[in-house]
Formats: sequence, structure tokens, C-alpha cells
Amino acid sequence: MITKILSTGHALPAKVVTNDDLSKIMDTSDEWIRQRTGIVTRHICVEETTSSLSIAAAKDALEKGGIDGREIDLIIVSTVSPDYCYPNTACQIMKAIGAVNARCIEVNIGCAGCIYSMDMADSYIRTGKVKKALIIGAEALSKMMDWTDRRTSVLFGDGAGAFVLGASEDEEHGVLGITANSDGNMCEAITAGGRPLDNPWTHIDPPASHYTYMDGQAVFKFACRKVPESINEILKPLGVSVDEIDKFFLHQANYRILEAVAKFMHQPMEKFPSNMSEVGNISAASIPTLMDQYNEKGLLKPGEKYILCGFGAGLTYATAYVRW
Repeated sequence: MITKILSTGHALPAKVVTNDDLSKIMDTSDEWIRQRTGIVTRHICVEETTSSLSIAAAKDALEKGGIDGREIDLIIVSTVSPDYCYPNTACQIMKAIGAVNARCIEVNIGCAGCIYSMDMADSYIRTGKVKKALIIGAEALSKMMDWTDRRTSVLFGDGAGAFVLGASEDEEHGVLGITANSDGNMCEAITAGGRPLDNPWTHIDPPASHYTYMDGQAVFKFACRKVPESINEILKPLGVSVDEIDKFFLHQANYRILEAVAKFMHQPMEKFPSNMSEVGNISAASIPTLMDQYNEKGLLKPGEKYILCGFGAGLTYATAYVRW
């Protein structure tokens, strides 16, 4: 039994914020952001929430795949920006799509979260515990930004992306390899404070900032080193050359990272799809959103070989090798 991607979906907030819009509220410019990141616009939640985006992306994927919610046995949501501590977002999706048979899991992993979730679902499917799984990466990162900090806030956007995974007997097509890894020694490279202790027996110090902090240089160096390592770790045991890969769907963190990885692996930039200029960094939603946009355009071709690789907070990284 093998895991196959049955369908994809995504949802983005209606509000589009341009670099010029940001230049009106902070010391930055379109040229400064564009040259350093490749980002031009991003979608920002105004009426939407992490839950509403998750539900919309889930329904989109189910509709495109002709799949009823009752067929879903497992829902995994990756988010660092849920609406509630509890109930988890997966349970809210379960209610919205009528997935009465699903077990519900939420994971806090960040930008690698959707591929981590795929790894978990793949294990469930291969052992026969699950026939169909719904994987969601969803973020409302705009509520976690210091909008006076041009180094970090200009990078991020909001959105949700979805995969429906299913069991298949076709050993030639599907998720043919997957791995997930972490380097906790670098955990402080990306942080956002949580709720502090607050009870009758604690002395309340000023709480840690809930805003996102990122050591951009450390993350850049980490990604440029670990992404190629992770890709080779997947492909080498399978006897697949990196030159055989048709598309590299990498997490859309920074266009310079895509360029650096392409150069290191001696691959043309044409193999590295990107929607970064339009949506920015949407963390766990990044890869499924990008793939769904390509799927909608008919750009995912049967038999093509893809790498899906996420990397970020933790620091974590995960890679899947998929034959479409």
C-alpha cells in the first residue's frame, strides 16, 4: 500500500497588501523588500481567521477530488497561529465538513509542518489504519507580527493549503519517499512568545513578546545547508538522480533561498515554482497552496517527479519525493 495525493486545495484572505502599502506604515520601500525577498504582495486576514481559511481550503480540496467528508479518516492541521488553544483546528474542520469518522490532530511545527503532517499521515495509511487523510497547513501570521519591524513583518502573509491523501495500490505513483528532521540546537532562531504563567502562586513578570522574532541570516544558512542534504537523503536510497526531478516545491520563505538551493544542486530555476511574489511566506500553508495553484493551471503532469521540502521554526525540515 502506498500514499497518493488525491486532490489539493487552498484559500487566501481577500485583503491584498502591497509593498507600497507597507511603506506607508513603516520605514521600508517596494525596492527594499523586493530586492531582499522577492515578495511584492501578501494576503492579510481582516474578516478571515485561521479556522475559516482551514475550512475553506479543506472544502476546496474535497470538492476538487469529488470526496465526501465522511470518507476522511484522519485530519491533521499544522498551524502556529490557531484561533483557540482548544478545541484544536482539526476538530473545527471535522464539524464543518461532516468528517464524522475522523481522528483529529493539530501540530505546531511551522514552515515544515505540512510535510511533517504528510509524514504522519503516510504512516497511518501504510499501516492500514487510515484510508483517506486530510492535511491542512493554515496560518494567520499577521496577528503575530510587529508591524513596525521591517526585517520580519514584510515577509509573511496569511492563508491555508490542503492535501487529501489516500491509500493506493499503484506502487509507481504517489509519495515514494518522505523524511522529517529537526535541529533543536537552533530553536531560538525563530521564536514567538506564548501565554505566561498566571495563577495565584506566580509572580507575574512582563510576559515575553508574542511577536515573531527571526534571525534571518541563521535561518538562511540553515536552509541552504539542510535542504539539499534532505533532498539527497530521500533520493539516494531510491536510486533517483536530482536531475530526474521535474519540479522542486520548496517552502516559499525567500527567493534568495530558492536561488541558493538551485545553484548548489546545479538545477535551473525553471524547476523551482514560486508564488512568493504574490503571497509571501505563509509558513505551513506555503507548499500545498503553491501546488494547488499549479494544479488548477494544469501544470502538474502525470508521471512527473516532484520534491516537496519545508523548513523553518524549530528548526525543522522535512522532504517528500512524489511521483504525480
